[in-house]
Amino acid sequence: MNSSFILACLWILTASIMGMIPSKDNHWTRAYFLIAVGIPLLVYLIYQNGPVIGFLFLLAATSILRWPVIYLWRWIRRMVS
Repeated sequence: MNSSFILACLWILTASIMGMIPSKDNHWTRAYFLIAVGIPLLVYLIYQNGPVIGFLFLLAATSILRWPVIYLWRWIRRMVS
């Protein structure tokens, strides 16, 4: 296993643990942090392991951070129409 794959696994584990801890702001501060760390990690993962592994990580991250993705999708649809 290379370093990007280990970091991606740690990111998923950290995101899961952060989601279990109660929060007053509905986890948005943690989501911003996870997005800020996850995007460069995704690029690094694709660079070292290829697009298939990167896509699988993107699917896992999307399932964990589904509400930011839903709001982004709604915002894009509103901007297009």
